[in-house]
Amino acid sequence: MKAKAGLFADLIARGLVHDSTDPTELSARLERGQIGVYVGFDPTADSLHVGHLLGQITLRRFQLAGHRPFPLAGGATGMVGDPSGKNEERNLLDAETLRHNVECIKGQLENLLEFGSGAAGATLVNNADWTAPITALEFLRDVGKHVTVNQMMAKESVKNRLSSESGLSYTEFSYMLLQANDFRHLHATNGVELQLGGSDQWGNITAGIDLIRRTSGAHAFGATWPLVTRSDGQKFGKTAEGTVWLDPTKTSPYQFRQFWMQVPDDFAERCLPQYSLAPLEEIVVVLDSHRSDPGKRIAQRRLAAELTQMVHGATAANASAVAADVLFGGDPLQADAAALAMVAAEVPASVVSAGDLGDPMGVLHRCGLFASTSEARRTLAQKGIRVNGRVLEEAEALDVAGLLHSRWILVRKGKSSFHLLTVAS
Repeated sequence: MKAKAGLFADLIARGLVHDSTDPTELSARLERGQIGVYVGFDPTADSLHVGHLLGQITLRRFQLAGHRPFPLAGGATGMVGDPSGKNEERNLLDAETLRHNVECIKGQLENLLEFGSGAAGATLVNNADWTAPITALEFLRDVGKHVTVNQMMAKESVKNRLSSESGLSYTEFSYMLLQANDFRHLHATNGVELQLGGSDQWGNITAGIDLIRRTSGAHAFGATWPLVTRSDGQKFGKTAEGTVWLDPTKTSPYQFRQFWMQVPDDFAERCLPQYSLAPLEEIVVVLDSHRSDPGKRIAQRRLAAELTQMVHGATAANASAVAADVLFGGDPLQADAAALAMVAAEVPASVVSAGDLGDPMGVLHRCGLFASTSEARRTLAQKGIRVNGRVLEEAEALDVAGLLHSRWILVRKGKSSFHLLTVAS
């Protein structure tokens, strides 16, 4: 399958190349035909998060250009933990937990990559398969002898940790050797010629390239994208406060969408070319429109829509957008059942009897929306209660505007306090 022309130039134009080995030669190699490319994901949790998303999308970008992706689940390296970007050592996980995490991550990778036997079909590999059988003596002889301590000490993350109070264990120090051996193995068995990763992986990637050269004399490539960081400059990670997960049971599609809707303008403008699979010319038009009227958050809306669809599917993406519209003042009568089910997961909710709907003040007090029935009456008199988008008048029952999809009543107090009532028959 012929590769798409200009892939490497497109990556540069999108701001996706931070470092690369032999950029001219790599660009030419991508033009000559299909190449095997891999990105590693350590399964230290049972879900990936937004910090991993750029790696998945970049693999998808290569796949769409005709290349073959090899996402790697680090069943072996996950037992050790990469010290890159960490101030202290990770907690070590047992083999059973790691196996479970790998299976969970595989499902998330399948949302973005096409797996199968086709020419560009993705193949999930697990480095535990080739690392676990190796004895310590074999590893030292076949890998360790080819990597100098000087090379390992020069790695930025190693230097940072050595100067910190926590120091660096030999276990973490060996991570570079394990990852280098992964590249060597994939190159030898699957013809993988290119490893990609965040900029903090540069030392690990170049160690693998050097190991391939020393053990087989072959030439391999490496490239990194700029590390995606939070607004405080810290790396996105599983242990960081407010982690945005790809697993919908940990971070709902609505919350996932809202994360992208709320990012600052400069972050959205930087990330849209990097994350979107749309042609760069189209992204330029979107960004021009965004800059002409930042208040409309056009870049954020495009990011939120495209990424929510990638990760959670079109149905969830649409439902989360409609749910957001409802919770920011839109007409709930226009929301479908899927969107209201999403609203139900995001706001306080109660089950009430149909017979209670004639006592609105009592219901709204008992469900917790108002501290007392007298507060509810005062708010009612001030036209501050809306039921299914309609202002509730005095002496009206809660179902005066009907039930949404024959079961729900959405009550809004003031501008932003919601409560969803499920009416039991």
